[in-house]
Amino acid sequence: MKLKPQEIEIQNIDHLGIVAGIIDSIGIVEIINELIGVEKDEKVNAGQVVKAMIINGLGFVSKPLYMFPEYFETIACEHLIGTGVKPEYLNDDKLGRVMDKLFIKGLDTIFFIIAVKAAQKFGVSLSTSHLDSSSIHVHGQYNTSLPEVIFENQKIGNNQELEEIAVKSPKEITITYGYSRDHRPDLKQFIIEMICSGDGDIPIFLKLASGNQADSSCFGQIAVEYHKQLEVNSLMVADSALYTESNLKMMSDLQWLCRVPLSIKAAKSLISTIPESEFIDSYIPGYKLVSKTEIMQE
Repeated sequence: MKLKPQEIEIQNIDHLGIVAGIIDSIGIVEIINELIGVEKDEKVNAGQVVKAMIINGLGFVSKPLYMFPEYFETIACEHLIGTGVKPEYLNDDKLGRVMDKLFIKGLDTIFFIIAVKAAQKFGVSLSTSHLDSSSIHVHGQYNTSLPEVIFENQKIGNNQELEEIAVKSPKEITITYGYSRDHRPDLKQFIIEMICSGDGDIPIFLKLASGNQADSSCFGQIAVEYHKQLEVNSLMVADSALYTESNLKMMSDLQWLCRVPLSIKAAKSLISTIPESEFIDSYIPGYKLVSKTEIMQE
């Protein structure tokens, strides 16, 4: 059937068709719906809301939540998000309810599940993993306390009726002063702890921490938690903050690789006694390397 010009509607998708396609290939909508649940008769589900937020975030625009519907009126909403999803369904009330559910479920858990699924989908090897942290500075005042419990509506029994359930609050972090990686010690901050795949540097594990947390106090626990969830014996690579007595005991069953800090006398002594002639050129210009084996006494 030939359409008349006045019957043709043209909608814009820009680069967002690629974004939506990758979201669909990973199965992010289905993962979110499985974790959060789907409510009866809802016009747009939690997975579709998350998909919409990703598309908006990668759409090179800055729109507050209350202007979400206006943004999706400018693009092919149903084509990108799902059949029957209209811009007015993506209002700030719906987005807020979904974000509350994501927070209660645990954003680090959700991130990990999606990242591992993406790695499996696109053949990313997790045989080696790289652990590090970074600080993010912020401006203004922040409330760093949470109530002991959060009330959430959950479906109970076979009748699928909603009942208000008390859920224990996630552990809060403290936005405070600490060692600033971005050279702003005058501002408060929080810490992002991240593990990336050695293959392609794909973020796999993400956790937020208080702004004054030291890497040496938590890297071992993060490595153990990561391997427990991953269920793959991945070689953990990190900087010298990993090398502490408590971390090494914690990681006794793991494979790990890090530089021994020169604050340890044996390491400093060994470095000072290696002749320069034993160093060989690295493939990285300006760097040389040497390998030594030393048995450390407990």
